[in-house]
Amino acid sequence: MANLSVNINKIATLRNSRGGNNPDLVKVALDCERFGAQGITVHPRPDERHIRYQDVFDLKAVIATEFNIEGNCSEQKFVDLVLSNKPAQVTLVPDSEGQLTSNHGWDTIKHQDYLKEMVSVFKNAGIRVSIFVDPVTEMIEAAATTGTDRIELYTEAYAHHYQQDKAAAIAPYVKAAHKAVELGLGLNAGHDLDLNNLKYFNEQIPSLLEVSIGHALIADALYLGLEKTIQMYLQQLSN
Repeated sequence: MANLSVNINKIATLRNSRGGNNPDLVKVALDCERFGAQGITVHPRPDERHIRYQDVFDLKAVIATEFNIEGNCSEQKFVDLVLSNKPAQVTLVPDSEGQLTSNHGWDTIKHQDYLKEMVSVFKNAGIRVSIFVDPVTEMIEAAATTGTDRIELYTEAYAHHYQQDKAAAIAPYVKAAHKAVELGLGLNAGHDLDLNNLKYFNEQIPSLLEVSIGHALIADALYLGLEKTIQMYLQQLSN
């Protein structure tokens, strides 16, 4: 069964919209764990528009499941933040400053040497590394040369085309997953996965280790309640 890591960025966005500490980000993270989530994901950005750098320290002090910090390693402040907290996993995402949300994977061919350097920095600190990539065989092959432990497949294209033709939508991801396994890479996935498309994705990619889900899960929780929503997502990942 693939693990569910709940991205709590949207909780931080809601908190920040009014100031203060309501909702309490740390309490929500602990509740997500209590409701069955196997991990907590945060994606701090330089403007701290949702996750603040202090949040990372506060969460690291209490989280009992896997802690995953996503972000752009070209920002030294991000690198320092990760090294100071030593999460279970760091996911390297090629975001530009001010970007609304992640919208593409790394060009692991063009940035191969740079990624080798950054992967080494984090692995030497005992942190598992995952690189955010599109489902393109060449990019996965190049990612494997960097020394990364895992890749995270960017699943927006799958989610976008799922309703029209789910078999065609999943095909490049199945091919990518086979290549990752062949190269000895662990496999994560994330972006726009939800209660409609998650089960099929999980069924077609049995090598899947972890999904990171935030926006859709938190939106569903507004209607269903957080505990029930997490249980429903876990059901989609059960074999």
